[in-house]
Amino acid sequence: MPTKKELLSRPIQHIDIKQHNVVPLVEAMSKMAYSSRDTARAASIYDMMLRDTECGVILCLAGSLISAGLQKIIVDLVRNNMVDAIVSTGANIVDQDFFEALGFNHYIAGDEYKYGAEDATLRELMIDRIYDTFIDEEELRICDEATHQITNSLEPRPYSSREFIQAMGKYLVDNQKTPQDGGRDSIVLAAYEKNVPIFCPAFSDCSAGFGLVAHQHARQGKPMVSIDSAKDFYEITKLKIENPTTGLLMIGGGVPKNFAQDIVVAADILGTEASMHKYAIQITVADARDGALSGSTLKEASSWGKVDLTYEQMVFAEATMALPLIAGYAFHKDAQAARTGKNFATILDRVAVTA
Repeated sequence: MPTKKELLSRPIQHIDIKQHNVVPLVEAMSKMAYSSRDTARAASIYDMMLRDTECGVILCLAGSLISAGLQKIIVDLVRNNMVDAIVSTGANIVDQDFFEALGFNHYIAGDEYKYGAEDATLRELMIDRIYDTFIDEEELRICDEATHQITNSLEPRPYSSREFIQAMGKYLVDNQKTPQDGGRDSIVLAAYEKNVPIFCPAFSDCSAGFGLVAHQHARQGKPMVSIDSAKDFYEITKLKIENPTTGLLMIGGGVPKNFAQDIVVAADILGTEASMHKYAIQITVADARDGALSGSTLKEASSWGKVDLTYEQMVFAEATMALPLIAGYAFHKDAQAARTGKNFATILDRVAVTA
């Protein structure tokens, strides 16, 4: 039986779109068919979205993306003002991005492990498998404990996930987990420094949840920290009201997709006649036939008054192949040149203080 050290020996390498000018390739794909042409059109819509400096760009993340090598792309989008807000699963932000910010890695799994034949062995070694990648369960417990420490450091009250993730960014700075201190860059850190809010509507469904559970268990009968998902929804709806022109770049579907699309309807309920999302791209491999949201088309979303049909594109492709092309195309076309940070997190903090 291989040792744990042998199995955890090949770290995932995050792809760097700055090193690969994909513009000629994507432009060639625009003259092809099927998913190639869809991907090229999505890239052109993202380019358009960024050149529209009034547009607030919302990135949605679902699926195991950071473990798969997409972290650096998202960091670069944040640091180059190509994203103004993020809506994500908790796993991408905490179990994967924050986990790597603490100094840990995801690892490449051998083909013999990809299909589950050796999962009992992995369990004995405390190695968790995400399809064809590995993560060390013992290191993941350290990440759980870090979120527990962050929870205990906060004033006992309800928080939006955005506020909690801001505290995670501060934790990285305070504990010298930054590139300037010899550490790593991360989505949580970049968003903290660029005032890009991150929302995780199902925040307890990740390592942060374990930290929150431990905190609440220890403080039974006393004031405690909790996560208010309605506050999340209210905060991101405020951003739609503050910045009416919006665009969605959605990787996967699920809760992040629904949450981001629904802010148009929520703004209307609050008395603001908000325009539909002007731009929308979704990368997914989900099928529409089972009725689940992940595979529902953007045209269907238009029937709900959420997405305008002029600049929308479904890309039925796997994210690790499609996102580098779409993001890399816009980056190397310098679509972000005229954009400045919208500082959405600062706006929300100011509103919270006023309230």
